[in-house]
Amino acid sequence: MESVVPALAFGTACSSTVTIQNLSDRPVVVDVEAHRASGALAPIVGHPEITIRLGPRERSSCKPQIEEETEGAWMKVRERVPAPGLSPVVAISGATECVIADQLRIVDREVVYPMRNPWFSGDVTDLPGSLVSLINTTERAVKASACYSSGGFFSTPTGTPASAELTPICTTSFEVQIPPFGAREFPVARDGSSHFALKAQGSAIVLEMLRPVGASVKMYKVDSTIQFGSEVPAAPAKR
Repeated sequence: MESVVPALAFGTACSSTVTIQNLSDRPVVVDVEAHRASGALAPIVGHPEITIRLGPRERSSCKPQIEEETEGAWMKVRERVPAPGLSPVVAISGATECVIADQLRIVDREVVYPMRNPWFSGDVTDLPGSLVSLINTTERAVKASACYSSGGFFSTPTGTPASAELTPICTTSFEVQIPPFGAREFPVARDGSSHFALKAQGSAIVLEMLRPVGASVKMYKVDSTIQFGSEVPAAPAKR
């Protein structure tokens, strides 16, 4: 059972912690990987190895050792379920703390799960300053394509449902490769655009919408009201 805690901030004013709690009366084993935005592994303070063992109802706090300024660090928690008849029993939560103008501000980080070929497309006029966070949780590079539009769409009907779909007219577009275990953030608006589309190609990718907290440009909260699309599994062939 794998869980991802995204958008962990670190630096001179910010730090992040992930808490893991065993809710059962049996010991459990979890593998905890902390990654920088580049994809590189980061050590966890107080834990000399990736594997962590928790006794019944035991709780452990994991704080990655990251000194550079970043908002794109993330953590993967893999629970080892010892037998097919047992269920996952580990509760995971995260939080980012930042000191802003002599005030300590805390935002929660929700656990998310990767999807295959996720995408986002929508109007962003009511999302000023927001970012879409993309995390590649695999050991292979993945590709993402972004399109910023001023609201114009076109279609080329040829008699098929796919060709009749409206496609945004991109005023700015680009493609990027995300390295293994790497993270990238995309602003949802650029040069006055009102529509943003992002498509990613990979087997296990996380997309999250991040909104700025107050007047801070360094601290974001997850907007769980935004729904991201995922690749629809192919229907089984008929015989």
